Amino acid sequence: MDIVGALGRDPPDRESLPRWLAPLPEALEDVAFRFVWVIVAINLLGTAFGFWYYRFQFRELPVEMWPFIPDSPGATLLIALALAAWGLGRSSDTLATLAFFGNVKLGLWTPYVLVAFSPAFLANSGPAMYAFLFVSHLGMVVQAFVLHRITDFPLKAVAVATAWYTVDLLMDYFVPVLGEVTHTSIPYPDAEPWFTTTVLQVAAAGAVVLTVIPLFWALATRIATLRLRIGRGDDA
Repeated sequence: MDIVGALGRDPPDRESLPRWLAPLPEALEDVAFRFVWVIVAINLLGTAFGFWYYRFQFRELPVEMWPFIPDSPGATLLIALALAAWGLGRSSDTLATLAFFGNVKLGLWTPYVLVAFSPAFLANSGPAMYAFLFVSHLGMVVQAFVLHRITDFPLKAVAVATAWYTVDLLMDYFVPVLGEVTHTSIPYPDAEPWFTTTVLQVAAAGAVVLTVIPLFWALATRIATLRLRIGRGDDA
């Protein structure tokens, strides 16, 4: 039986990007594509768990605001769809770019708030769930760095991802259209003082920074890829 044929495809070509833009070893990236359907299945399971995790917030907010609630499961669903599209030979730059933004942003934001608000998170969730959430979200960041193999982050796709995650940021922390803000539930009241500010502002500050970081990485990858192609004489 052809395992690669059943579970994935031969990996796409890899540009010689700087290590800070493509930090994963090529062999590890290759495994992700050769077993792409396993990665898709894992992300779909994570998505299902994430929607269950957000069940109480779904009950509290109007249906119209639901798209802005499940941030992390939304990101894992996007990368599952992006990798599945590639596996079916129908790659989508927009899906891959949205997935990159989401998995970097939410993959880093969750460990950030887990550390910032660790006393209550540990008390409420327990060490096992705390460790699972911490490690699994860092795994989201790792998998985001295989996506440069299936997209070169064209500006239109970057614009779509920037627009979506900016609107999501506004709904989460600043401009609730219906009901309350939609950020992931934190085990402290939003207005509780924390350091020199409040819990909400600490969480929002991390979200703002982590919306900019994947934008920078995507554009830097785009520029580096174009430079390589121009140097080879390829069509940009």
